[in-house]
Amino acid sequence: MKKIVNFTAGLMLLAMFGIIFTSALGDSATMDELAHIPSGYSYLSQKDYRLNPEHPPLIKDLSAIPLLFLNLNFPTNAAAWSEYINGQWDMGRIFIYESGNNADNIIVFSRLPIMILAVLFGWLFFKLIQGLYGNRVALLALFFFCFSPTFLAHSRYVTTDLGAAFGFFIGISAYLNFLFRGDKKSLIIAGAAFGVAQLLKFSLVLLAPLYAVFGVSWVFLKNIDNFYWKKFLKEELSVIAKTILIGIIGLFVIWPVYVFHVWNYPIERQVSDAVFNLSSFGIRPLVDAAVWMCGNPIFRSIGQYFVGLLMVVQRASGGNTTYFMGEVSAAGWPSYFPLLYLFKEHLVLHILTLLAMAIGLKNIILSKNKSFKKTCAWLRENFALTASFIFIAVYWFQAISSPLNIGVRHVLPTFPFIYLLVARQTIKWIKSPPFSEPRSFKEKIKEFFMKYLRPVERGALLLILLLWMIISAIATYPYYLSYFNILGGGTENGYKIAVDSNYDWGQDLKRLKDFADKNQIKKIGIDYFGGGNPKYYFGERYEQWWSAKGEPSEGSWFAISHTFLQGGHAVPVKNFKQKFEDTYPWLLGKTPVFRAGTSIDVYKF
Repeated sequence: MKKIVNFTAGLMLLAMFGIIFTSALGDSATMDELAHIPSGYSYLSQKDYRLNPEHPPLIKDLSAIPLLFLNLNFPTNAAAWSEYINGQWDMGRIFIYESGNNADNIIVFSRLPIMILAVLFGWLFFKLIQGLYGNRVALLALFFFCFSPTFLAHSRYVTTDLGAAFGFFIGISAYLNFLFRGDKKSLIIAGAAFGVAQLLKFSLVLLAPLYAVFGVSWVFLKNIDNFYWKKFLKEELSVIAKTILIGIIGLFVIWPVYVFHVWNYPIERQVSDAVFNLSSFGIRPLVDAAVWMCGNPIFRSIGQYFVGLLMVVQRASGGNTTYFMGEVSAAGWPSYFPLLYLFKEHLVLHILTLLAMAIGLKNIILSKNKSFKKTCAWLRENFALTASFIFIAVYWFQAISSPLNIGVRHVLPTFPFIYLLVARQTIKWIKSPPFSEPRSFKEKIKEFFMKYLRPVERGALLLILLLWMIISAIATYPYYLSYFNILGGGTENGYKIAVDSNYDWGQDLKRLKDFADKNQIKKIGIDYFGGGNPKYYFGERYEQWWSAKGEPSEGSWFAISHTFLQGGHAVPVKNFKQKFEDTYPWLLGKTPVFRAGTSIDVYKF
C-alpha cells in the first residue's frame, strides 16, 4: 500500500514538473529575473556580492549552476559592474542580451534548478504529512500543492518566492521535530535548517520570534495538566537556551557561505556600497554596526548579510507603487492580500476551506467537554496544526500591515500550512464516525449508511472537485502567472484586479514577437514591463514608446504591457501624484486588435 501511495505522489510531482517546465519555455524573462540571474552567475564566477545584496544568495546560486557549463561572457568591464552601485538591472540587460550570449538558453537553464527545488519541496511536504497524519491527508495536501495555480506560476522563475516558502517549511518542520524529540541530532538539524532558511530570503528572520512562540507554547501545553511554576520555568529556560543554540548553529551555516560570496569583493568597495545602500535607513546605530562589520576582515561576510537584511527593512517601510482594483498608490491596502488570495487560488481550495472551518466550528459547539485543560490537551496532541495556525496568523498579520503590496507570491509561504489544515479536516469529514453497537433495525440501517455509503458519497464529491482543479490547470496552461478564478474575472480579465507579478511580469514578450513575425510588422512601438529586452527580440523593428510621447501616427502598431496600462488609467489615491501626460489618455475607448499571451495589448492606429 505504501509503495502505491508513494508512486501516486511521485506521479503528481512528475506531472507538476512537466507542467512548469513546458509552460515556462514560451515565457520571456520576468522583471525580477533580470536582476537575479546575473547576480547568481556573478556570485559563482566572480565570488563578488555587489549585485542584488537585498536578497540572500542561495536561490540565485542554485539557478546559476547550469550557467557555468554554457561558456558565457560576463563583461566585468561594463560600468554597471565596475562603477555603478548595485547595477543589477543594467548588468542583467548587458549580461543576458548584449554580450553575445544566447538569452533564451540562459533563461531556460537558470530556471531548471528552481523547478527541481519545487519537486523536492513537494516530496518533503508529502513525506512529513504522511508521517504525521497518514496517506490520504498527505496525498490530498500534495494535490493542492501540485495543482495550485500560484505554485505552478512561481515554481518556474528565478525568484526568491519558492525559496521563501521552502525555507519556512524546513525551518518550522525542523524546529517542531526538535521540540518533539529534544535530542542533540534534532537540535543540530534545526540549526542547519534555520541557517539554510536565512540564505533563501531575508523575510525568514521571522522564524526567530516564531521559534520563541512555539517553544513557550509547547512547554506550557506539556505542563498544563500538572502545572508547577518551578518545573515550567526550568523547562522554559532550557528550551530558550537550546533555541538560542539553534540560532548560533544557523549563524555558522550563514557565515561560510557569505565568506565565499565576498571573497573577491574589494573591502573598500563593500564598505562604500553598504553606506550608499543604507543611506535612508532610519536607525543609524544599526547601519553603523553593519558598515563596521563590512570593513572588518573577520566580520565582513556576516556584515554583508546584515546589510541585506537592513535593506529589506528599509524597502518594506517605503512601500511600492502598485495598481489594485482601479486605484494606484504606494501606501498599500489592508485588503490587498486577502482579496488576491481569494481571487488567485482555486475555488476548490476555498470551498474545502469553508467546509473545514464549518466542521471545526460545529465540533467546538457540539463538544460536551469545553474545559480549558481539554482544549490545551487537543492543542498539545495536535501541535503541528497548532503551530500552523500560529504561523499563518503571524505571517498574514505582518503582510496585511505592510505597505509593500507587490504580489500574492509574498504570502506563498503560508500556503503549504493551509493545505495541511484543509486536507486533514477534509479527510476527517469523509471518514465515517465511530459507532456503538446498534440495538435496533433502524440503527443498523443508519449505521450501514453512515459507515459505508456516506464516505463513498463524500469521496465522490471530493473527486469531482479535484477533477475540476485538474481541468482548470489544463485550461490555464501555459498562463499560470495570470491565473484568476471566476470570482476575480477569470484569467482573461484578472488584470482589472491587479497586475505586476499577479498578472503581467513581462512573460509575454516572445509571444508578442511571434505575433509581429506572423503579421510581418516592420515597425512597432512598445511600452514593455518586464525582464525581457524588446531590442534583442525585435531588432530595428522596435521603437520605444510611452504615454507622453503621444498617439502613434495612423497605420502604426503599438503594444503595451497591462502593468503600465492599468497603472496609467487608475485613480491615484492616498496622496499619490500622477501626471496627466503619463495616463495614456489617447488609449481611452480604443480596443486592442490582439493580446499577446495574457498581458500585452496590441493596437493598430
